[in-house]
Amino acid sequence: MKKVVIGLSGGVDSSVAAYLLKEQGYEVIGLFMKNWHDDSVTISEECPWLEDSNDALIVAEKLGIPFQTVDLSVEYKERIVDYMFNEYEKGRTPNPDVLCNREIKFDVFLKIALQLGADYVATGHYCRKGIIENEDGSHTYQLLSGKDNNKDQSYFLCQLSQEQLSKTLFPIGELTKPEVRKIAAENDLVTADKKDSQGLCFIGKVRLPEFLQQKLKPKKGVIVEVPASLNQYQVMLPDFSNKAEELAFYAKKPEYNINDGKTVGEHQGAHYFTKGQRKGLDVGGTKEPLFVIETDVTENVIYTGQGKTHPGLYRRALFVSDEELHWVRADLALNIDETMEVSARIRYRQELQEAILYRVEGGLYVDFEQKQSAIAEGQFVAWYLNDELVGSGVIS
Repeated sequence: MKKVVIGLSGGVDSSVAAYLLKEQGYEVIGLFMKNWHDDSVTISEECPWLEDSNDALIVAEKLGIPFQTVDLSVEYKERIVDYMFNEYEKGRTPNPDVLCNREIKFDVFLKIALQLGADYVATGHYCRKGIIENEDGSHTYQLLSGKDNNKDQSYFLCQLSQEQLSKTLFPIGELTKPEVRKIAAENDLVTADKKDSQGLCFIGKVRLPEFLQQKLKPKKGVIVEVPASLNQYQVMLPDFSNKAEELAFYAKKPEYNINDGKTVGEHQGAHYFTKGQRKGLDVGGTKEPLFVIETDVTENVIYTGQGKTHPGLYRRALFVSDEELHWVRADLALNIDETMEVSARIRYRQELQEAILYRVEGGLYVDFEQKQSAIAEGQFVAWYLNDELVGSGVIS
């Protein structure tokens, strides 16, 4: 009998995943990951991880599977939280959920599971795994999007490797959320009607500025409103000598200075804000809402524009450096000067966008058919061939 260690989070998805594995004849062990000790930064007074671990324990008892809690808070702080502080300090926007999967669930957690003699780890992610049998008898593993388009979570797993995928099961990938809840209810699982968790992976809902203020001190600066008429692409376009030069132009982030607009307010630190953000600016009196179009953490200035259609929010292309480039399907990796037509997304829940990948010296350009709003450095871009996620990278 194959042994599977499942990450029981105290939510309905992992509960049903555990139930299905047991039904399929696996020997199942439930593990709850405790990743955070500091409850002072969560929004609500209750202690979310305590309640979640309790629910996970009740589910494990109901299913008759062994259960234990593992404390990964040291690794989580080093690999996720410190990285987040570092990225925000540089004016970038990290995605802790993608990192949590790469660094914690499918690395630290996976190693613990293998030490327990597990053949696989399993999670309650809405995605699927495909297996291609090669002529030499080896296998290539595919990361496929979940059947439930509303819940597809393949994006969060965009940094997984072939080795990690080979040891992973996604029991609910073929199901929709309503089907998962129905299974939980039919089997009297305590999590059947539990709301989906929100916020940082395993920390819960946090007030981000308060969370960041633990390390990044408030620093008063100005908010500048840039008129829509000031658009870098409205200048005379240069004559491009090659495709790479053209893409470098369209992928370049806009540069503003304080004289490009008028000062409309103050903020407590440019490093607390990200591109596309609307909340937290506290500036009134404009015809349309203000959106952050750029932050300058060196000069501590936030540049804003009125309305969702402000040209400063949009870019056609982005760049991923070699160091940040990752192929889930290493066999499909592009060589220099090769291209690939893909569908791509730059954030979770975004509709897939048509794009072309261009491999160049030093990295890869993603050139979108339609201009994209709020391309934020530090976020992950992931690209797909049909319903298979084949690669990803951190936006430079």
